Amino acid sequence: MSKPATLSTAQNELFQPRLSTILNPRHPLLTLEKSISWEALESDLNLTFSPDKAGQPPKPVRLIVGLLMLQHMEGLSDEMVVSKWVENPYWQAFCGFDHLQWRLPLDPSSLTRWRKKMGEEGLEKVLKATLQTALTMGVAKEEDFEKVIADTTVMEANIAYPTDGRLLQEAREKLVSLAKKEGLCLRQTYVRVGAALLRKVQGYAHAKQFKRMNQGLKKLKTYLGRVVRDIERKATDPQRQGSFAELLALSKRLLEQTKTSKNKVYSLHAPHVYCVAKGKARRPYEFGAKVSLVVSHKQGLALGALALERPAYDGHTLEGALEQACRISGRPVSQAFVDRGYKGHGVTKSDVYISGQRRGMTKLLRKALKRRSAIEPHIGHMKAEGKLGRNFLKGILGTKLNALLVSIGHNLRLLLAFLKSLFVLFLGWVIAQKSPFLDHKNKQKLFQVI
Repeated sequence: MSKPATLSTAQNELFQPRLSTILNPRHPLLTLEKSISWEALESDLNLTFSPDKAGQPPKPVRLIVGLLMLQHMEGLSDEMVVSKWVENPYWQAFCGFDHLQWRLPLDPSSLTRWRKKMGEEGLEKVLKATLQTALTMGVAKEEDFEKVIADTTVMEANIAYPTDGRLLQEAREKLVSLAKKEGLCLRQTYVRVGAALLRKVQGYAHAKQFKRMNQGLKKLKTYLGRVVRDIERKATDPQRQGSFAELLALSKRLLEQTKTSKNKVYSLHAPHVYCVAKGKARRPYEFGAKVSLVVSHKQGLALGALALERPAYDGHTLEGALEQACRISGRPVSQAFVDRGYKGHGVTKSDVYISGQRRGMTKLLRKALKRRSAIEPHIGHMKAEGKLGRNFLKGILGTKLNALLVSIGHNLRLLLAFLKSLFVLFLGWVIAQKSPFLDHKNKQKLFQVI
């Protein structure tokens, strides 16, 4: 089995100076890069590739992990992070290069394959490395990981808002397109009348003429059912049946599902998506996956992010989320602070305190429970600055990987903010030392504050 290449900066370039001699060594990103144990991370991942496959050798693990970190720190796409990497020498130094690179480090599609190769286990190790970096920098102590806050949120999928008319029309179009590709001659495709009827149905829905809208939906179901039965009659050989199997199964579920059905289809290209109602006035229904987040009580560092395959009550997600946090941080959770949605959680290994709880509460516990809502701004930053607001990765695996990558980016942003605050305090101290408007006594007081 072949292993990815390793970066070597021992040899000098004849006509190129080293980045380490040009860039600002006090830049927060370079300070963060020096605090990460890259060698330990590469050995923990231990990725191997088959030597039988043709193509160029695998890229260095540090380059891939660095690109994923930068991508989710800035909330960028695969194409954008690769193109900006060429333009930013600090990003190149963060990924282990000591000479300026003028070409793309890899094809953006390679990040997709690397994410699948690393999987959940590999990304959990990267998340653990960010926590170890926080310990190395003195941002947190190991005891801080025993006291956590847990909450759930919805990570929306990259799908259009689901309506019955659009789903029926899309299923029929996909079946007709696949039939044409497979060489099947259908009796009727309903290309023209289907598109015209969908426009009418959408207009009736907008005008709240629901009787006419339901009549139009009934016709769209008829069109889809005729195409499904026509394909089933004509796709008799096993190869064609295999090609149509998944799409026919989804189409039949669309035809059978009603308003009260369970396990509905909300998207044909993402059938794993489900509907979550969180009771928000501005957004009553969200379509994606529920994510259970666990952060440290004091600093807000993400200790775990568990994406759920199926919708579940918040209390039923707590045990799995705390187990993941223990596995990543390496410390058992002694106290967990949650909101009232976690009643009936059933957790026995940790002490769980619910908002509004009065029995058995001391003064310190009441003060700690008041800080439970501190997780809400962290979730807001993950959605606004990270990629928790919308998941662009495919399938159930992509949903789980995106939740972990968002947590990695969130931790790195917190560490960068810590380094920037230290620099600002140091700069303020230097200015105060040189200021002629402060006497010696006031300078000493300012130094103690900083």
